[in-house]
Amino acid sequence: MLNISHNQLSKKVTLKGYRSHDKIFQRKHYKLFNRFLGVFSIVGLIILFLPWTQNVTADGYVTTLTPGQRPQTIQSPIPGRIEEWYIKEGDIVNKGDTILRISEIKTEYQDPKLVERTKIQRDAKSNSVLSYKEKIKALENQIHAISSERRLKLSQAENKLKQAFFKVKSDSIDLEAAKTNYKIANTQLERVITLQKEGLKPMTAVEAKRLKMQESQAKLISQENKLLSSKNDVINSRLEMNRITAEYANKLAKTQSNKFTARSNQFEAEAETSKLENQTSNYELRNALYYITAPQDGYINKAVRAGIGETFKEGEALVGIMPANYDLAVETFVEPIDLPLIHTGEKVRIQFDGWPAIFFSGWPNASFGTFGGKVVAIETFISDNGKFRVLIAPDKNGHIWPPNIRVGSGAYTMALLEDVPIWFEVWRKLNGFPPNYYKPAIRKDKGKIVKK
Repeated sequence: MLNISHNQLSKKVTLKGYRSHDKIFQRKHYKLFNRFLGVFSIVGLIILFLPWTQNVTADGYVTTLTPGQRPQTIQSPIPGRIEEWYIKEGDIVNKGDTILRISEIKTEYQDPKLVERTKIQRDAKSNSVLSYKEKIKALENQIHAISSERRLKLSQAENKLKQAFFKVKSDSIDLEAAKTNYKIANTQLERVITLQKEGLKPMTAVEAKRLKMQESQAKLISQENKLLSSKNDVINSRLEMNRITAEYANKLAKTQSNKFTARSNQFEAEAETSKLENQTSNYELRNALYYITAPQDGYINKAVRAGIGETFKEGEALVGIMPANYDLAVETFVEPIDLPLIHTGEKVRIQFDGWPAIFFSGWPNASFGTFGGKVVAIETFISDNGKFRVLIAPDKNGHIWPPNIRVGSGAYTMALLEDVPIWFEVWRKLNGFPPNYYKPAIRKDKGKIVKK
C-alpha cells in the first residue's frame, strides 16, 4: 500500500500481534541479503579477473589419418551377374579372401573355352610367322643362287665377246693378207700379159696367172665375209650380255618382291600374334576378375548389391568394407574468420559423442573426459559447406583416445588460443569481435611453439 493519503491508517490501526506483521516488518533478513549481495559482487569481481583461454570450437566426426584406412566400397571393373556370396555382413576378411563370384553377361565373353580357342589362334599365327621366316630364308638363298648364276652367265658372255673381238682381229689380219695376195696376183698377171705380148711368156702362163688372180680375189671376198660375220658375232655377244643382265635383273626383282611380300606378311602375322597374345592375357585377367576379393584386412559393413542373379555395371559398388587396422583422426570444419587462428601443430581438445565429459571451454585444465589432439593438415580450399576442413591426429603426449570409438562418430573440437581475463572475453563476445590473432613461432633454443 502506498502512503499517499493524509489519512494514514497505520497510525490509527496497529498490526502488531499478527504473524504476517512480524514476517514483513522485521529488518533482520535485509541484513543477510545485503551481505549476500556484497559477497556475490566481490566474488564476481574476482572471477572477472580470472584467466580464460580463448578457443575456436567446431563440430566434426571421427575419420582415419590416411585415405587407405577409411571405409570403402569394393567395385567390379567389369559388368556381370552375381552368382554366389561367400561372406555375410559383419564378417572379418583377410586380404585376398573371396567375397563373391560373378559371371559374364556380355555375349562376346560367354564362351567357356574362349581362352583356349584364343591360344589356338595365337599358336597358329605364331606358326605362320615361322613359315614366313623360312620362306624369306628360301627366297634369300634363291636370290644368292640367281646372283651367282648371273655372274657365271655374264662371265660366259664376256668370254664369247672377247672371242668375237679376237676373231675380228684375226679376220682383219687375214683380210689384209688376202688383199696383199690379190695385189700381188694382179701385178703378176699384168707382168705376164706384158711379157706375153712381147713374146717372152706363153699364153698358158697368162691363163695360170689370171686363174691365180681370180682365186686371190675369191679369197679376199671370202675373208671380207668372215670379217663381217665376226663383227656380227661381237654385236650378238653384246646383245647377249644385255639380255642376260635384263633377264636376271627381272628374276632378282621378282624374287626380291616375293621376299618383301613374305616379310610384309610376316610382320602382319607378328602383329596378329601380338594382338592375340594381348587378347589371351586380357581374357585370362578377365577370368580372374570373376572372383571379387578383399583388397585388405577388414570388416564387411554392408552388401550394397544383394541376391543371386542381380546384374550390375562396371564400377558399381558391390560391398562396403572397413579396414581392420587404422589410425584414428578427427575431421572438423572451421569458419573462414577463424582459419587464420589455426596452424599445423596446434593443440586441440576433443569431446567424442557417447563419452560423458565435463567440459569447460575456457578452462581446459579443469575439463574432464576430453582428449588431446594436434592439427596435422589444413585444407587450402573451402569445402562445400562454406568452411575449411582441418584434420586432427591424436596427441602422443596426452591421454590415449577411447579404443571403442568408431569411424564416423561425432566429435566436438576446441582449438586453444590465448589466455585472457574473463572480463575481456565477455567484452569481446558482447561486441562480436574475433579472438586475438597470433602466429606461432619456433624458438631455436628449445624448439617449442610460442604464441605471439
